[in-house]
Amino acid sequence: MLHDLMLVAAGLVLLFVGGEGLVRGSVAMAERLGISKLLIGLVIVGFGTSTPELLVSVNAALDGAPEIALGNVVGSNIANILLITGLAIVIMPIAGWPRTAVREAVVATLVALVLLVLVQGAVIGRAEGGGMLVVLAGYLVTSYMLERRDRAARMFQREAEEFEDIPIVRAWLAPVLAIAGIAALVFGADMLVEGSVSIARAYGVPDAVIGLSLVAVGTSLPELATAIVAAIRRHTDVVLGNVIGSNIFNILAILGVTVVLQPIEVSARFRQVDTPVMMAATLALLALLFATRRIGRLWGGLMLAAYAAYMVVLFSNGMAG
Repeated sequence: MLHDLMLVAAGLVLLFVGGEGLVRGSVAMAERLGISKLLIGLVIVGFGTSTPELLVSVNAALDGAPEIALGNVVGSNIANILLITGLAIVIMPIAGWPRTAVREAVVATLVALVLLVLVQGAVIGRAEGGGMLVVLAGYLVTSYMLERRDRAARMFQREAEEFEDIPIVRAWLAPVLAIAGIAALVFGADMLVEGSVSIARAYGVPDAVIGLSLVAVGTSLPELATAIVAAIRRHTDVVLGNVIGSNIFNILAILGVTVVLQPIEVSARFRQVDTPVMMAATLALLALLFATRRIGRLWGGLMLAAYAAYMVVLFSNGMAG
């Protein structure tokens, strides 16, 4: 058991360090190559901060733990809204977000609705995964074109600028940092999945519960770090862009790639509880962005309380089942 706990701890550390290294190294390389900050924020930061989810979900699906793979995506999206956004708002209330954030929140809600429909079936297969990847490509192209035209609402560009606070002076350090980040992510994902599965099975905790909780929060560490720093700096659009963009990527890219490689069987709990919770959290965030121009600490506290309540129900029902 101690060995499994050490694997999980080491995996979490490697995922955090690897995610930061990959994103910072990739952003620095892209800048040196003259790639626009808008494209960096949209593609490189978006994919980079979601790489832990991708590697863990693919690893879990191929290792015969599909519920961890699906739980990781659904659980990460719930954690992004209720835990990460809630914590960021408690640190610094969010106000004055650009209309881009509302547009992206609408997209995130539609994507969440697609997943809610997909989990009604017994299996999410390769055809559905391919469809998600096609939609992702269309989303990236459309977002890039819209933000290029609208100079006042460049949420993704400002998200890229968030990773420039620690300049990489020597040119050769950027690719080394990116490659080391990928290596750390690969090893970290493997350790986290192996340790989590062993602990879950030793204590009789369902794979889905581990995926929705420990694994989901672990793979969201890069988003958590970015959101906290952005909140302290009062960069509202970065907090929202980080969370909303990650939720879109998690479903379209992470789940899309995972099921193309290995179709996932869907258990009843995802139809009845977890995906509806994800949908409700997404709708709540969209409603807040539409209904108000300032999300204060009270809302942040309510989000954290809702996440704590979800975790209590998750583990009590999981252990009972």
